[in-house]
Amino acid sequence: MYTAMSPNTFPYPVPREIEDHSKLGIFDHAAVHGMEDLHFKVDPASGLKAIIAIHSTRKGSALGGTRCLQYPSEHHALEDAMRLAKGMSYKSAYAGLPYGGGKAVLLRPEKIVDPDAYFECYGEFIDTFNGRFITAVDVGTKVSDMDIIVRKTKYVLSTSADSGDPSLHTALGVLNAIKAAIKVKLDRSDLEGTLVAIQGVGKVGLHLVRLLHENGAKLAISDIDQLAVQRCADEFGAIAIAPKKIIDFKCDVLSPCALGSIINDQTIHRIKAKIVCGAANNQLAEDVHGDILSQKNIFYVPDYVVNAGGLIHVIYGNSIETNQRIDAIYDSVCHIYQQSLTDKQPCHRVANKIAEQIVSGSRQVVAHM
Repeated sequence: MYTAMSPNTFPYPVPREIEDHSKLGIFDHAAVHGMEDLHFKVDPASGLKAIIAIHSTRKGSALGGTRCLQYPSEHHALEDAMRLAKGMSYKSAYAGLPYGGGKAVLLRPEKIVDPDAYFECYGEFIDTFNGRFITAVDVGTKVSDMDIIVRKTKYVLSTSADSGDPSLHTALGVLNAIKAAIKVKLDRSDLEGTLVAIQGVGKVGLHLVRLLHENGAKLAISDIDQLAVQRCADEFGAIAIAPKKIIDFKCDVLSPCALGSIINDQTIHRIKAKIVCGAANNQLAEDVHGDILSQKNIFYVPDYVVNAGGLIHVIYGNSIETNQRIDAIYDSVCHIYQQSLTDKQPCHRVANKIAEQIVSGSRQVVAHM
């Protein structure tokens, strides 16, 4: 398992499938994830090493953030890009957005000597796609980086001149998803007294802590950043839990807002929550882990449904449209749960099937939208 030591390192426990796929050739590897194409850029002068993975453009331009991290290997970076790109296709489809899915991964050097040269070179790379790929902020990048990229291409969102940081709207979507999950799974009409354990209190997690506190929830939190943990304890009365123990914490809702692949072979049988619902991408290391959660009667809410608020924000900004679409996340979660009962299938498989039908064009919209 790879352990994150800073916000700029690869944050995921390594899924077994990464090791399995490392034995494949690059074309077979791309085919496993259903990629349309992969693109690579190397610029020794600036230190840029970039991968852009495009999963689908059937519904429109591939839209996905730019992730900039230090990865254990190039293979890990490629796997991350492809898994995230596929998730973006599903996220956009399920949210009813006119975009496909893609993702950019920058293999961050130990030090970016000249950020202007680094991100301008990357902007030039994006511009070669002529709008087929559009990017925005993600883990390891910020609005100021987008402001550099936009000097070289117009195909970038979440700059300071347009939608800016999407973190609050991501958190609002997670809040709506938690409310819906509590309603359908626990038959509670509000969050008063609900115990939520949040793993990761960075930008999105911190907003979520505040929103849950305002809604009367009881909070437990963990993060490798002890200052962030102390802030939440002081301001919101949250219980501080050691990062390695948050998975074991008995609660109503476990909300992963930091690590991907956090539900894996090592953690799956330690989860004591009734619901798993958080902002982190690719929470399941493998689909089989979602099956196991279902067998344990734990409601896993598919992350690409939960965290769509950020994507909605970068498209529609601070608008009525954004608020309406984020409100619809509540109905999406209720629909997934009810459909899983009808189909007798785990919730993630129900949602995946619907998203795949929308991406392929065999289904136009989700029924409840």
